Amino acid sequence: MSAMLGWAPVILALLAAGLFAGFAAGLFGIGGGFVVVPAMIALLPLLGGDPAEYTHVAIGTSFATIVVTALRSTLAHARRGAVDFTILRSWAPWIVLGVGVGVVLAQRMTGQTLALIFAGGIALMSINFLVPKLARRQVSDTMPSGGVRAAIAGSLGLFSSLLGIGGGTVAVIVMTLCGRTIHKAIATAAGFGFIIAVPGTIGWVLIGLGKPGLPVGSLGYVNVLGAVVITSMSILTAPLGVAAAHALPAEPLKRVFGVYLLFIAGVMARRALHL
Repeated sequence: MSAMLGWAPVILALLAAGLFAGFAAGLFGIGGGFVVVPAMIALLPLLGGDPAEYTHVAIGTSFATIVVTALRSTLAHARRGAVDFTILRSWAPWIVLGVGVGVVLAQRMTGQTLALIFAGGIALMSINFLVPKLARRQVSDTMPSGGVRAAIAGSLGLFSSLLGIGGGTVAVIVMTLCGRTIHKAIATAAGFGFIIAVPGTIGWVLIGLGKPGLPVGSLGYVNVLGAVVITSMSILTAPLGVAAAHALPAEPLKRVFGVYLLFIAGVMARRALHL
């Protein structure tokens, strides 16, 4: 009985993270990694293991949750006819290539380096949420193609694979700059998250196999316990976020989320400097 009570705070915290991650995924077209990575880093000490491996495990676990959350969000948006599958198909090969390169690079990085990259990345991403009008100016009527598309898509995959995110923020910015409506951009960005998360999950599992000092319940750099609990909640709230994205003015919520990102960036940077 005492053992069960000891696990209760961990499970409750993971459930809360899943609820928030799922709603954010549906509302903003992101994969939920902005929520899952810091939540996992905070909770992994309760599962034991080497603190030097926590950032790697948090990022790998984030990808595992994004697979389900992003798929759920994509299907919910698709039912509203908002997902541009032509864009997804043409960008997918380059995104997957970028993810692969990112995973290889991450294998050679310390937890401190990854934490600093995460902090810098989400601080940069917060600008989109704090000043959303900056990304709403249309610069083209068509999406990038050829070498430009390959470069942007590959960079998106690489960047996302190092942060444990679905790349939705960048995808939304690119699509709105290229004349897509915000609703279609958010819906299609959810699909980008799924394309990024599947190879990302596989890659983080593989590079973590056999590593010593992993927390309880880990398969490579994916903590199965954390992924299952978070996902069980996020699949419930992702459709609620989708409904909110289509029904509510999201600007005030975006600014609140932007402040949250800045706070988490500070927390992650401080943690990295003390590793």
